[in-house]
Amino acid sequence: MKLIVGLGNPRKAYANNRHNVGFLSVNHLAKEMGITWERRTRVAILGRGEAGGQRVVLAKPRAFMNLSGEAVGFLIHRWKIDVRDLIVIYDDMDLPLGKIRIRERGGAGGHKGIESIILRLGTEDFPRIRVGIGRPEEASADAVEYVLGDFTPEEREELEGSLSRVAEAVLCILEEGIATAMNRYN
Repeated sequence: MKLIVGLGNPRKAYANNRHNVGFLSVNHLAKEMGITWERRTRVAILGRGEAGGQRVVLAKPRAFMNLSGEAVGFLIHRWKIDVRDLIVIYDDMDLPLGKIRIRERGGAGGHKGIESIILRLGTEDFPRIRVGIGRPEEASADAVEYVLGDFTPEEREELEGSLSRVAEAVLCILEEGIATAMNRYN
């Protein structure tokens, strides 16, 4: 079984924030895979189904971004999932809007949600997909305000293409493995 977690912040006020691109990605993935969000637990909103010949659980943690590790740790333990069968999808300011990057492992790179997961799991060895949200045009702009800001209509249009690429990349990981997905989508 694969656990695919999109990172974001709960509550409707954050729904269209740049920081919630992980949630937007798994929502798009659920639609592509025909998976419905069937369960709300105290730690995550969950959908289960099959894709790429494997059973998958899609998850959106109900904790705020900086506490994502608690939800991911709970879900890994609950379903006895190996960390190599985890895929985390999250935003990255260091990638231009619309770009994606797949990694088999790695550090947090300053991302508090990934840092929380690494601390909770005790390892950096889990696959992840970074989705570019770009940086603010003004160098002096506050990074926190930027990531918690909503996508503009123009950005949202460009984002739609990257959400489709994320879904394709996840299916490639499921069907052909992460090395093939990295070669094809990075």
